[in-house]
Amino acid sequence: MGKLFDIQLVFEYFPKLLSRLHITLSIVFAATVLGVILGTVLALFRLAKTPILNQVAVVYISFMRGTPIIVQMFIVYYGLPLLLLMIHLDINHWDKLIFIIITYGLNMAAFMAEIIRASIIGVSIGQTEAAYSVGMSRLQAFRRIVAPQALLIALPSLGMNMMGLLQNTSIAFSLGIIDVIGKARVIGASTYHTLEGYVGAAVIFLALCILMEYGFTHIEKKLKYKMIGLI
Repeated sequence: MGKLFDIQLVFEYFPKLLSRLHITLSIVFAATVLGVILGTVLALFRLAKTPILNQVAVVYISFMRGTPIIVQMFIVYYGLPLLLLMIHLDINHWDKLIFIIITYGLNMAAFMAEIIRASIIGVSIGQTEAAYSVGMSRLQAFRRIVAPQALLIALPSLGMNMMGLLQNTSIAFSLGIIDVIGKARVIGASTYHTLEGYVGAAVIFLALCILMEYGFTHIEKKLKYKMIGLI
């Protein structure tokens, strides 16, 4: 009987796991961009207080935050092509990775919408009124006064959501995407040394989370210095 755990295999599997890292990072960054853009739109719907748009945003946010992401993944993968076929648009030939990115982007948008809305509300109304008093338009006041401060408020939550998204990419294997976790599962299935592959994947994910945390902390400090310089 072989060893239950062989540390040498962790190092042997490590390059194989790293070979799929670009898939994991592609999901994280593409879904984050989609989530931030759509989340900003939803946040503006909530802030505008337009009855129909506000209600649509509330229902969407409640659904995406209240259902498992794996359920959303299968709805997007199987349901979106059927929906678009009704308008004679066939997307069945799309790569599965695109459906994964759409799913994670839509999910992240629901969380980002509330983060962005709270961040905008968190900026003192007095600063906006002061901007109006010196002749700024509503758009100028938002771009030059509200948006930079809202970004600073939202940044830690954005970082936490990105790290959560990084960890949730493990579900992508359910659709056959071979990312870092998917590769660990493939290695385990072919070698019967599952634990070593997962340990290697854990090291990679831990290192990525540490780098992301450091990166967001650095960006936050730089933004604070810039904000101080503007005061």
